[in-house]
Amino acid sequence: MLNKAYRYAIGYFLLFSLLLLVSGALIFSDKIGFSYESILHYYLGDEAAFIPAKSYAGLLKIILPHIFAFGLFVMVVLHFLIFTQKRNTKEMQIIIALSFFSAFLELFSPFGILAGLHFLIYVKLISFFLFEFTLLYVLFILFKSILYTK
Repeated sequence: MLNKAYRYAIGYFLLFSLLLLVSGALIFSDKIGFSYESILHYYLGDEAAFIPAKSYAGLLKIILPHIFAFGLFVMVVLHFLIFTQKRNTKEMQIIIALSFFSAFLELFSPFGILAGLHFLIYVKLISFFLFEFTLLYVLFILFKSILYTK
């Protein structure tokens, strides 16, 4: 179905996408952390550790470019599902919905954390992992598709 040039182009895109997801997880781990306390301190500050609290304007400056990047990246990656056997399955509809929904929650939950809704720390953490794993699953499907589809 796909010629060799498309397979190489998609293969390299998948490799760079994997590197993007891994580097994003490493940066999240280093900058924010994966514990309740570390996320709380990142957004609300910690005087003992000299961490200033984030402001709504500061969050908006961080999130604004991420809205575009997340949306574009997810759209491009999910677009390639057209070339797979799973393109019209219920499974892919769920994965597509989870990808966008988890990206939305991951981006906007910090505003609620600043507003005092501390349960959103768990939402932030769960949505981050859900976003990463759904996209890793899609990358796996795409990689398998370019290897085994004739």
